[in-house]
Amino acid sequence: MFTRPLALAAAAVLATGALAACSGADASDGRLSVVAAAYPFQWISERVGGGDVKVTNLVKPGAEPHDLELTAAQTALIADAKLVVYLPKFQPAVDEAVTQNAKDHAFDVAAVQPLSDIVEDGHAGKDPHVWLDPTRLATIADQVADRLAKIDPTHADGYRTRAGALHAELDAIDKEYAAGLKTCQRTEIVTAHEAFGYLAARYHLKQVGIAGLSPDEEPSAQKIAEIISDAKEHKATVIFTEALVSPKVAETIANGAGAKTQVLDPIESLPAGSSDDYAKIMRSNLGQIRAALGCS
Repeated sequence: MFTRPLALAAAAVLATGALAACSGADASDGRLSVVAAAYPFQWISERVGGGDVKVTNLVKPGAEPHDLELTAAQTALIADAKLVVYLPKFQPAVDEAVTQNAKDHAFDVAAVQPLSDIVEDGHAGKDPHVWLDPTRLATIADQVADRLAKIDPTHADGYRTRAGALHAELDAIDKEYAAGLKTCQRTEIVTAHEAFGYLAARYHLKQVGIAGLSPDEEPSAQKIAEIISDAKEHKATVIFTEALVSPKVAETIANGAGAKTQVLDPIESLPAGSSDDYAKIMRSNLGQIRAALGCS
């Protein structure tokens, strides 16, 4: 039987646990545990959550998110998190972990921003790179704020205020792209990785991909010859490659077309040690595209 002091202490512990559960907070430090399946979702979760959340990105800096394999510790993080922000069919290991451990606290990004259809190697699929349209990412960030507010009503105003500020910043990036790409000599971007479909659609460009949506896909010799011919026809001056993918094929095409290579970042993951963020990289990408297309 409890003595009175022990009973009071036990009641206090139970009350503290109940309050943490009601507020959605983690008992360790009072912040919500949020798991992001890739960098863009980490960025918006941190911006919306501020100091009220602790965000863990499942993908290490410099790693390809497509190739993610979860550790036991990461699977436990997914199970214990208050919110998991992910995109189905982008990272199969995350899909499996969510299905088994996080159905009741996972946010499916595609549920609020339906993905575009693509055809890759003759098979129909979905393009996951929705964050490269900043207006779509703004809508996703708004939904992250709504979910955090429901989990943690005490800090709801803060989540929604920060989401509003982030939405405004993304709208500003959208306007910069629209103005910067309004008058260009060319509209065709040749990319090593077909990740820029949403960006191209938003700003009335045409993407010509060397490879499909998988960044490590190797194009056939026939495909390379076709792209060289197309690049020459449209007088492309730049073939875009990216930091996390070998530039060899892009360099081969650039040499054949009399062009040069430049990096265009799909912002799937930050390079190790980078101090950049989504907004800075998007603006850098805009500068690269403007130079490549001869925009005034």
